[in-house]
Amino acid sequence: MTNLISVLIVDDSVAVRTAFSAIINADPGLTLFGTAQDPFVAVERMKHELPDAILLDIEMPRMDGLTFLKKIMTQCPVPVIVCSSHSQKGSMAAMTALDLGAAEVLAKPDLTTVDARTRAALRIGQAVRAAVGERPNVPSRGVNTEEGRSDARLSPDKILAKRPAVRRAGPTPLVVIGSSTGGPDALRQVLTGLPENAPPIAIVQHMPAEFTGPLARRLNERCKIEVIEASNGDRLTPGCALIAPGDQHLLIHREGRGYVVEVANGPYVSRHRPSVDVLFRSAAQAAGENAMGVILTGMGDDGATCMGEIQTCGGYTVAQTEESCVVYGMPRSAVEAGVVDKLAPLSQMSAEIMSWYSGKSRKAG
Repeated sequence: MTNLISVLIVDDSVAVRTAFSAIINADPGLTLFGTAQDPFVAVERMKHELPDAILLDIEMPRMDGLTFLKKIMTQCPVPVIVCSSHSQKGSMAAMTALDLGAAEVLAKPDLTTVDARTRAALRIGQAVRAAVGERPNVPSRGVNTEEGRSDARLSPDKILAKRPAVRRAGPTPLVVIGSSTGGPDALRQVLTGLPENAPPIAIVQHMPAEFTGPLARRLNERCKIEVIEASNGDRLTPGCALIAPGDQHLLIHREGRGYVVEVANGPYVSRHRPSVDVLFRSAAQAAGENAMGVILTGMGDDGATCMGEIQTCGGYTVAQTEESCVVYGMPRSAVEAGVVDKLAPLSQMSAEIMSWYSGKSRKAG
């Protein structure tokens, strides 16, 4: 007996409603609650019963998606996955949606080819399951693709070869962070808690390419440190955090007495691009004992493998506690792999980073 997740689709496009309905109906763990061309029709659909999750467009007639999202969060909270356009306006609206309580934002998918529809189906299924949370007896959707976007898992070796672990310190301490579902808000809490003299930080947040730039700009407005979307050749410096561009891997290399980043294309690793595993492996190789790896909320297991490489090289590893996670997937995988030195609640993660950095700085002095 299964406990299917019901999904309401709210979008003014007939084509999108039709395509999303087909995706929901084809997923063995989901069931279609209904469709609505605007929020007013959606309210009528929800008068007597609420769906488990809502797929919500932003730009709609009569009432826009952000206004509807505000009402949902205050009157009858339901997990909402926002599907936003690829425009700059749409990207900024998506960041606002996360602030308002959306569980996830997805770029409006390309639905013109079979392969594109397969990728969209996988992403929507993952987002809905993550937004609703763990539920017993919900079947998973198994989809295989050549690039490892789902069940086919490619290792970080495809991007960066593994080296024998060597316990040596890089030129300066640095912090690498991996996050996924629930990550934008988690990153906001961690980064806004850091002072201007924070260590260099590199971040992989699983997010579509259209949204990482706006995310970096939104965080930069709120933080004492500088937060920017990484470009190839950028230097990692104290008081600055670099966020991997969506759909590209981020690697760290030693250069003289510091570090530079490489932004690289390549296949999906651990089902993601950018991959936390790729970032963590590069940090282990570049910084060794001077690397701190942090895994925050997220679905899946990206980062667990190469967090172990940071630990083996003498670095320090921390994972977010289950109670403070939106989705305790990535941290749990790292804990179960035995590669976590400490568990810390989100509210203490900034202090944990600074405590480690201060200790490193005292030893260097």
